[in-house]
Amino acid sequence: MIKIAVASGKGGTGKTFVSTNIYHVLRRNNYNATLVDCDAEAPDSSAFFRTELLKTSDVTQLVPVINKDSCTFCGKCHEYCNYNAIFILPPARVINVMEDLCHGCGACSVACSYGAITENPVSLGQVNIFSTDNGSELIEARMNIGVMSPVPVIKAAIRQVNNHTDIAILDSPPGTSCPFIQTVARADFVILVTEPTPFGLSDLMQSVETLDTMTKPYGVIINRAGLGNNEVLKYLQAKNIPLLMEIPFNKKIAISCSAGEIVSDSDTDFAGKLLSMVRNIISNYGDSNNQR
Repeated sequence: MIKIAVASGKGGTGKTFVSTNIYHVLRRNNYNATLVDCDAEAPDSSAFFRTELLKTSDVTQLVPVINKDSCTFCGKCHEYCNYNAIFILPPARVINVMEDLCHGCGACSVACSYGAITENPVSLGQVNIFSTDNGSELIEARMNIGVMSPVPVIKAAIRQVNNHTDIAILDSPPGTSCPFIQTVARADFVILVTEPTPFGLSDLMQSVETLDTMTKPYGVIINRAGLGNNEVLKYLQAKNIPLLMEIPFNKKIAISCSAGEIVSDSDTDFAGKLLSMVRNIISNYGDSNNQR
């Protein structure tokens, strides 16, 4: 198996557009491919396909519950909590768990010597597994409203990738924070999608710096090429970063995307370029997963 993450430093550059079209092209060419929508805060990949829901699993986190009758208000649980999720006022005999800050690490349970802490599961979100029209799988991470971090839901979604899948396409969350890092960390290659604008270049540079720190191989797709300036191209050339392909700024593409259509279904030239790009990635990086 090879996992290819499609990511971007900012939202709106077209990473879901690229992800869904790669997935579609692979399916049409008889590859055993799975698409994982890791943008758990706003998953929308399933909107581009006819799908049937096969399975939904709840992603939970154990949150401490403190029995105040057994608690001695020693403060050890508060000291052990790196996330300041336990509020305590010993003189007033007040202690509360702030669930929104809790990361479910269990340190407070280890710290407590009096058996005052138990743990209850709290739902963080769901992993939905869909079957698309040709039987391939689409996996969706979807976190609950109000949850602080989508990372546990993203991890759970990626774990659902079938071992018999040849290629997994990970549609990454935008930005370069924890959700992005947790997605690309599980990839063998990262496709960065950017746009030829000052904001596109700024966020691309942040993504590149992050991936360099992680020693992840990557290349860049410039979407809406011809719209802005040539600064992104100059940056790629100066840094010797592979330019995988350019997608021209085209009103028809924008209209098709807004209508939930797959552009590569009707544009054979675009489909061919995507397929060639992915085959090159597979030939160069497809063995890395087998070496782990």
